Amino acid sequence: MPLQTQKSSWSSTELEDLRELARSFLQKEFVPNQERWAAEKKLDREIWTKAGELGLLCLSIPEEYGGGGGTFAHEAVLYEEQARAGDSAWGVTVHSGIVAHYILAYASEERKREWLPKMATGEMVGAVAMTEPGTGSDLQNIKTRAVRDGDHYVINGAKTFITNGFHSDLVVVACKTDPDAGAQGVSLIVVETDTPGFRRGRVLDKVGLKGQDTAELFFDDVRVPAANLLGDAEGQGFVQLMLQLPQERLIIAVTAVAGLEAAVNLTIDYTKERTAFGRPIFTFQNTKFKLAEAATEAAVSRAFLDQCIERHLRGELDVQGAAMAKLWTTERVNKVVDDCLQLFGGYGYMTEYPIARAWADVRISRIFGGTSEIMKEIISRTL
Repeated sequence: MPLQTQKSSWSSTELEDLRELARSFLQKEFVPNQERWAAEKKLDREIWTKAGELGLLCLSIPEEYGGGGGTFAHEAVLYEEQARAGDSAWGVTVHSGIVAHYILAYASEERKREWLPKMATGEMVGAVAMTEPGTGSDLQNIKTRAVRDGDHYVINGAKTFITNGFHSDLVVVACKTDPDAGAQGVSLIVVETDTPGFRRGRVLDKVGLKGQDTAELFFDDVRVPAANLLGDAEGQGFVQLMLQLPQERLIIAVTAVAGLEAAVNLTIDYTKERTAFGRPIFTFQNTKFKLAEAATEAAVSRAFLDQCIERHLRGELDVQGAAMAKLWTTERVNKVVDDCLQLFGGYGYMTEYPIARAWADVRISRIFGGTSEIMKEIISRTL
């Protein structure tokens, strides 16, 4: 690749072999279908089972539950290659990096053995439903209710902006089990989507991430077994969310940095091939200076990301560190991709060019997983 990047400090021969497998799978199954999936607002359901057959799902879930038995580093390799392939349709980060770990950390042993192997094969697709039409980052004021009724919970409410919403078979739902207890009244309950009363709304039309099946979900007297509660008591949901959010934010940082590097490479190639006024665009001082800045942004972001991944692998990445990683990398990728698009001129604004799709796709990174403003609030509390 034109952008010279050192091999990450946490890499290994095994991880590089996985990288080759992931890259081959993404090039074969994803790259040729991106435009069709964008038009249909969802990818093909069989992608999940194909990935499962190759062992690319639930890479960091223990083998005893059907997973790959790896670490977060294995997940990071897959997410990096997805970003480098220019794909934003596959919600594998949510499925494997987030939902599977909620179940691994908090579900009963019986439920773990029931759900995780099916997630690893792609038989079940996972989603997490936190955001509601009237609440964004304010999770303690969600309105979705779960009322205990004997050996069941009855859930009523609505969720929006749910990644994997159309294909999901299993949804971790943030509910209020005690509406008067604020954050202490939030619980996480798993809903299987074939349960009566569950229904999907429309697949949402987004600025970017066009091929991702982001949907509205509705819960109308959905009865689920009380054993589907995550944790050993009600009211643990907010703490569970806070404990899992550092990994979610690190995942966003991983895809941001890989996307940043890919955008710089695309732009270097384009500016060396495209001519203006009788010479390659790359030879103009402004182009060289912009790309020098972009390459430096990429190198600094990669170094910080690698440090955060190392800390996470040691179990040392805290809430502040994860917030910093998300804030820095998402702000950088948005700036760099915008600068890169400018160097493409009018062609950069055409969706047939990957840089245009990347520009639209990365904008959400400053919003989901907690906005940049929320990240600053989290960081400031520790100062």
